This record gives sequence, C-alpha cells and structure tokens, in this order.
Amino acid sequence: MNDLTDVTIVPLENSNFVQPFRMLFKHAGKDRLWDLVRVHESVAIIIFNISKKKLIFVRQFRPAVYINSIPQEDRTNPIDTEKYPAKLGFTLELCAGIVDKKKTLAEIAAEEVLEECGYKVDPDKLEYIIQFHSGVGLSGDPQTVFYAEVTDEMKVSSGGGNPEEGELIDVVEMSISEVEEFLAQKRVPSPGGFLFGLQWFFNKKASLFVS
Repeated sequence: MNDLTDVTIVPLENSNFVQPFRMLFKHAGKDRLWDLVRVHESVAIIIFNISKKKLIFVRQFRPAVYINSIPQEDRTNPIDTEKYPAKLGFTLELCAGIVDKKKTLAEIAAEEVLEECGYKVDPDKLEYIIQFHSGVGLSGDPQTVFYAEVTDEMKVSSGGGNPEEGELIDVVEMSISEVEEFLAQKRVPSPGGFLFGLQWFFNKKASLFVS
C-alpha cells in the first residue's frame, strides 16, 4: 500500500470515468458558460458490525488527494516520492462504488459491501438514507447512501476491492469511541459524504449500541 514510485502527470486524452464538457446558458439575462465534468452516479454504505459494535470503513490511496497535497511548484515530472510519500494520498471513507450496471442501487450497494469489505448482505435489508449531489461546482453527480448492519457470520471474504479495476483497499474497523476521537481532529483525510454518514449514524443509530 505504501509502495509508490514513478509518479508523473500527463494530459488526459480519453477516459471511461470522466468526460469534460462546457455548458452555455443565459441566466438572469446574461450569457454565461460553465466547464463541467461528467462522472458516474454512485452509492455509499455506512456499515456497522453489531457483533463487534464497530463501524466498517475502507482505506485507500486517492491520486487526487495525493497530488493536491503537493505544492504546485513541486508538481514536476517525476514527482519526488521520497519527499512526498504515498501516505499523503490515503483516505478513510465509507464503502462506495459507481453505478455502472443495470441493477438497482441497493443491489449495487450490496455488491460493493461484499467486494470491498467482505460481508454478504441482502439488498432488501439495506436501509435507504438519502440521495444528494456531490461535486456541485464541477460534476453535480448524485450519490445515494445506505445503512447496513452486519454480523461476524456474514463475513465471507477479506474484501479489499476488485484488483481487475485497480482497487487496493484496506478494511478498517473502528469502535464508536474511536470514531469520535477521529472526528475531534481539526483535519481529517476523508470526504464530505463520509462525515455526513457518520453524523447520521451518531444521530440515528449510535445510542442503540452504547450502554
């Protein structure tokens, strides 16, 4: 996970995941334009293991976080990975995935829980929480959040993501008190959806598991 070498920045010629485009429009009587990026819709899942009373997260290397941890003047090829090690790009997140199959959102969410965290869950048992738009200034893509309670008996694999898709994921278990300590930091290596999910959990579920 920490072995990072040969980092270079090159122009984006084509991609299966993002497509930049420009929107022209008239707003309040004025001609305007906005540059946008088309990305996939996604799902995210708050997972709580009721056997261990621990929340289940994923830890992975995010190139966007890594490169934005490096000052602009040092983003020259090749990137000095001794000065800027891989740990700068690691994030703690909810289990999540893009919507790229002709299945229900709950079915895709259940597949992600199995693939990334190793728990086999029934899509019908997932609790729908909310759908919101992320990246509102650039992509506006919708993300749907679910809640899943799992047990040790539902653990059927080690998880870790799909290597064929380039995923390299660590499964992280944290107690409620550990999460509280994590959130008490002034800076966390996590996205906004993760923070929302935890606030929802503390507001709606945590009291059921704290004696």
